[in-house]
Amino acid sequence: MNPQTLGLRVAGTIFGVVSAFHLLRLVLKFEIVVAGWPMPLWVNAVGAVVTGGLCIWLYRLADFKRP
Repeated sequence: MNPQTLGLRVAGTIFGVVSAFHLLRLVLKFEIVVAGWPMPLWVNAVGAVVTGGLCIWLYRLADFKRP
């Protein structure tokens, strides 16, 4: 495994963990307050989709085989 592939997989794993935490908040409905403003759950829905998409994209790039 070359360093570029390893880097893509590490970054993809980090994005996957972040996406899992977003989904966990959506399921358990944790209350989060940022600077006195209650964070709505839809923010985590968007975050889960974006970070999940980045996770999948990076893993596909890591598995890309050049001819």
